[in-house]
Amino acid sequence: MKQQISIQYPESLAFSLKMGNEEFVNEMKTISIVKLYELGKISSGLAAKLLNINRIDFLELLNKYNVSYFYNGTEDELVNDLSNA
Repeated sequence: MKQQISIQYPESLAFSLKMGNEEFVNEMKTISIVKLYELGKISSGLAAKLLNINRIDFLELLNKYNVSYFYNGTEDELVNDLSNA
């Protein structure tokens, strides 16, 4: 089951970023997913799936947003993640 998020924004926002509406929507989706990955809320595999790209392309995409693909969590979080893998 898919859910949809609706966000209101002024038309001038997309215009000021020199983007069309569809490009702006795609950018907001990408930025949201990259941020969730950066915060450790989702895996790179899930992020790639949500963006309909492969995992390697997602990891390369992180560079565009200045996000490291190296693990930033605590040792306990890493151990927990590995035990759940």
